[in-house]
Amino acid sequence: MEGRNLFNGNDESFVYEENDLIFQGNTKTSYYKTENKGNKSVDDVNWKPISVFWPITPILSFILALLENLIVPTVQTVNLFPYRLFLIAFIIIFATWYLISFFNDKIKIRLNQQSQLYFAIGLVLLIWDIASTKTDFLPLPFFPSLAQILDSMIQDRTTLIISTAYSMRLLVIGFSIGTAIGLSTGVLIGWYKQWYYWLFPVLKVIGVVPAVAWIPIAMIIFPSSFIAEIFLIVLCVWFPVTFMTSSGIVNIPKTYFEAARTLGADEKFLIFKVAIPAAMPSIFTGIYTATGSSFATLVVSEMIGAKAGLGWYINWAKGWSNYAKVYASIIIMAIVFSIAMKIIFKIRDKILIWQKGLLK
Repeated sequence: MEGRNLFNGNDESFVYEENDLIFQGNTKTSYYKTENKGNKSVDDVNWKPISVFWPITPILSFILALLENLIVPTVQTVNLFPYRLFLIAFIIIFATWYLISFFNDKIKIRLNQQSQLYFAIGLVLLIWDIASTKTDFLPLPFFPSLAQILDSMIQDRTTLIISTAYSMRLLVIGFSIGTAIGLSTGVLIGWYKQWYYWLFPVLKVIGVVPAVAWIPIAMIIFPSSFIAEIFLIVLCVWFPVTFMTSSGIVNIPKTYFEAARTLGADEKFLIFKVAIPAAMPSIFTGIYTATGSSFATLVVSEMIGAKAGLGWYINWAKGWSNYAKVYASIIIMAIVFSIAMKIIFKIRDKILIWQKGLLK
């Protein structure tokens, strides 16, 4: 067997390379390099083997959806131009990626990884259009087609942009304040026994109550609905961040602090250079939980007392039984909140770069 021993350590730590296949760590972990022969390019992120067939299927499925929309007679009254433009745009995008993949290995691997998902999305759009616009199998107004949703987005684009900006302003302010307070109280509870004695019971009593349950009280206490909504988001973010921060600090091995004290570290150094960095994985777990809770709290609070926002827009559209606008707002929420989660993941990866390669 021909190969190259890259590192010869003890029995539990070695790396051995044979052709383009790498074995690491007592043969418990193996992965293909991205330039493997025989079109078997796989790694730990893009794990699907390279295929000649799948990368072209997204183009075919979206072309099929476009042809169906052009050929099959329409039963419902709807402006089909935005939907057809949407399909054409994605056909062009997929075709461009496919052509670039012949010259760019990263694009090739990524397209190969995602192609089955995009193919399925194209088929879903085709079936959705047939069941709604073409046959009226999904009756209006409760099940509008994507064509009607896109048309509603274009018609109400100004209102939707303003509502999205309002919601993001509310979310950023509330989430930032809640995270800052949560980190502070979490460090106090996790580090000082006296603070744990007084604050942890409050955390157990107030934190377990859903933030939206405080809406009637918040509307009475605070002078405006905007401040009340910020308070609710702060409250729903504060609990998971505080709890996971304190838990992360408490669970740090004592040997870390003993080693730092041996080297002359004072209390400030132990808190900011040892405790908080070591608790970062737990802190980000709390932030993830808080992110989902803040989205839900934002939408519910805007439905009740806000004068603008995506939650307000849903409530307003529902009052007119215009469910195409309701779904339009939901799609925008999904996109905006996914971007927010992506930003948090990027920050996590930047801060916890030392974990790369240690976790599955």
